[in-house]
Amino acid sequence: MGTIISLDIAGMGLDWSKNSKGVDHGALFQEQDRKRVRSDQISYEYYEGKDEELAPNEMAFVRRLEDVLPRLALLGFTRERAVREYESLAETCLEEASSESDDGGAQPPTFASFDEFCAFVAKHPVADLDDTFVESLDREKIKGRFACDEIAERIPHSWTSETDAYSERSYFGGLIGILHPYSLMWVLGESDQNRESDVVWQYGPLVESGWADAAEFTPCARRTETFLVATEGSSDAHILKHAFSILLPEVADFFRFIDVSERHPFPGTGNLVKFAEGLAKIDVHNQVVFLFDNDGEGYEAYERVQRLSLPANLRAIMLPELEEFRAFPARGPEGVNKADINRRAAAIECYLDLGRNGRTPSVVWTNYKKDLDDYHGALEHKEDYAKAFLKQTPESIASGAYDARKIRIALDALVAECHSIATQGGLAAV
Repeated sequence: MGTIISLDIAGMGLDWSKNSKGVDHGALFQEQDRKRVRSDQISYEYYEGKDEELAPNEMAFVRRLEDVLPRLALLGFTRERAVREYESLAETCLEEASSESDDGGAQPPTFASFDEFCAFVAKHPVADLDDTFVESLDREKIKGRFACDEIAERIPHSWTSETDAYSERSYFGGLIGILHPYSLMWVLGESDQNRESDVVWQYGPLVESGWADAAEFTPCARRTETFLVATEGSSDAHILKHAFSILLPEVADFFRFIDVSERHPFPGTGNLVKFAEGLAKIDVHNQVVFLFDNDGEGYEAYERVQRLSLPANLRAIMLPELEEFRAFPARGPEGVNKADINRRAAAIECYLDLGRNGRTPSVVWTNYKKDLDDYHGALEHKEDYAKAFLKQTPESIASGAYDARKIRIALDALVAECHSIATQGGLAAV
C-alpha cells in the first residue's frame, strides 16, 4: 500500500505524497514545532509498552495556522496571490465551458467571485466538519451539508470534477482545494476558528518505513527564501537582529544580515549605495533590502539608490518617518530647540526607548547637506541607548519595562517591504 506523507489542517489534507518526501514544507515551521502526533498509519497495538520505539514514528511538525500565516506572507502567499490564482482558474474553466457550449452543450456556469469563495470557506471551519468514513460511498451522503449548497456548485472545477472523498470533511477539502496549498491556507485563515487549528506535516511514518531520511526534514526558511538586510553600519545590523529575536521570533529566520562580527564590509551610506549598484549590475537573484536611516545622509543615499534600475528582488527603504520626531529636541548654534528630525537626524537608535538613564534625548546638528539644502544630525549618547536595548529580553518587553513601540514600527515597515518582494516573485509564477 505504501506510506503517505501529507500537509494537513484540522485533519483535512492540503498536500500529500506517497512513498516520497514530496514538496518540502519545512519553511512553514521552526524547530520548536517538532512534536509527536498520533498517526492512523501506525499500528499502536504493536508498539504497546514500547514508547521509545514509537516516538520516531510519530514525529511531525505542528504549528497553529495563526502562526503559519506570517510565514506564508514572507513566502509570497498573500491575498493578492490568492485572488490571482482563483481568477486565473475561473477564467480557464469559463473558456472550457464556453467551448462546450459552442458545441451544443449546456450554458457555461456563473462562477462564484473570490469574495464569495472566501466567505463560503470561512462559513465552514474545518474542525466542525464530519470526518466519519462513509462506507457506502454514497456521493450525496459524503457531500453532507454541501449536497445542495449553491456556492459549492459555483466554485471553479467543482461542477465537473470528481474527488476521492470519503467523508464530508474530505469532500470539502477536494471542493476548495483548487488553489496552491499555501494560498488555500491564507483563505482558511479568514476564519477565527481555523486560525486556532493546527497545521501538521507528519514525516515519522515515511522515515520509519524507509522512504526518506529524518535529516531531510528540517525547519526554517531556506536560503533562497530569506532576505538579506543591508544596513549602513554594524550597529544597525546588531539592533535589527536583536529586535527580530525578541519582537518577531516567529519569522526571524527569514532575515539575514551582513556579517559584521569583525567589521562592516560596506560601512556608511556611500558604500551601501555602491553595494546596491553593484548587485543590480551583476543581476544577483538574492532578495535584498537596503535599509537607510531616516536622517540627512540616509535620505540622500536612499534618493540615489531610487534612481538606479533595481530589479524586483532588490529594494531600498528608509526607516519610517514618525510623528513624534516632528518636535524633537535638537542642539545647534542657538541652543536646544524643538525640530522635525525626520529625514534629518533619525538614525535607528532614535527608534529605541529614549526615556532611560534620566536624561532628555536630543540630537545635535552636524554637517550641512548641500544637495538637500538641509542639515544632518545625530542622536547624542546613541551608543548608550543601543547597549541598553541589546540587553533586553522577551520578558522585559512583555512586562512593559522597555518601550519597544518605535523599533517594532521599524520592523513592520521592513517586513512589509519583504512581503512585497515575495509577492511579486510569487505572482510571476502564477
